[in-house]
Amino acid sequence: MKVIANYSGILENVMWLLGFEGIGFLLYDDEPLVRDMFEAVATRIIAYYDNVSSMDVVGALVYGDDMGFKTQTMLSPGTFRKYLFPLQKKLVEAVHSHGKPIILHSCGNLSAVMEDVIGCGWDAKHSFEDVIEPVWVARERYGHRLALIGGFDVDKICRMSENEVRAHTRFLIEKCAPGGGWAMGTGNSVASYVPVQNYLAMQEEGYLAGAY
Repeated sequence: MKVIANYSGILENVMWLLGFEGIGFLLYDDEPLVRDMFEAVATRIIAYYDNVSSMDVVGALVYGDDMGFKTQTMLSPGTFRKYLFPLQKKLVEAVHSHGKPIILHSCGNLSAVMEDVIGCGWDAKHSFEDVIEPVWVARERYGHRLALIGGFDVDKICRMSENEVRAHTRFLIEKCAPGGGWAMGTGNSVASYVPVQNYLAMQEEGYLAGAY
């Protein structure tokens, strides 16, 4: 048994410090400050991941950086390419230097930057929402280049009946499991309002299908 360590991402911390609206203005009013903030935040987060991934008790890492919302990225793809992705790549390389895998959790529509995301070297990606891109569609597009985790839409697991949850779990397994590189689970965090019986039904159907 190993620990899976995690922390919030570079972009999220920069936006929390400057504010989402603030970073938008500063990209025009004081772009060097934005650059320096990304560097300062990334230096500390990369050091954390480098340290934690060196520990034998840690088996894998998760990095959470919500880079988009329903229709697009939080900032322009050009801004990400200039200030974010090179730093994320360094973080991934730091973790890989210790022989550990690292999973990206990122919500939102990342279609405009998925090639850049894959280019950072993540071992797997989590967070899928059917209204943006269903996991089985992402599996067809990107499944041969990185592993995908979860994908049972949280809205569906909240609203479906128990029998519908079981059927949808089987559907996801049939669509995503062949060939490996996919782990069953919810599309995002299991919120407190997810019906317990539905979550357990999803788990049970997964156990019945078995590992591969």
